[in-house]
Amino acid sequence: MTQVMELLEHLRRQFTYDVWANREVLGALNASTVSISRPRQLLAHMLSAERLWLERIQKNHQTLPVWPDFSLDQCEAQISDLAFLWDEYLNQISSPTLSEKVSYQNSKGEGWTSTVQDILTHILLHSAYHRGQIASQMRNNGEQPAYTDFIHAARQGLIE
Repeated sequence: MTQVMELLEHLRRQFTYDVWANREVLGALNASTVSISRPRQLLAHMLSAERLWLERIQKNHQTLPVWPDFSLDQCEAQISDLAFLWDEYLNQISSPTLSEKVSYQNSKGEGWTSTVQDILTHILLHSAYHRGQIASQMRNNGEQPAYTDFIHAARQGLIE
């Protein structure tokens, strides 16, 4: 397997982890007995941002605001939809796609160009960052956050 093919497989696995971790966070929020307003907002933002980046890569128009006001049921629907969309996208791309340039405007209206590989990496790190914020806020509210460490998912065979 070439290094690029190994990178594609790595990214596919990382996105499988991302879906699993987002579902774990959703489960923790559904089980919460205290206000989860801010954690819910962060989860909704993560999901909207993932969709936005996919739309940018595919040169489609933005369909959701960057900070949507999703219910937990809407978050669940977004997680399922995004799992399908990312799986479909990642399974149809080839190695040259990773170095393709994508031009876009950020939420401030600034123009940028990034490679597909950098965008995919950003999506994964952005989601991990916000899952950490959600976990911290849940702990501060006396709640048990979801255990979403990658190594946990890998050791338990929760991702392929």
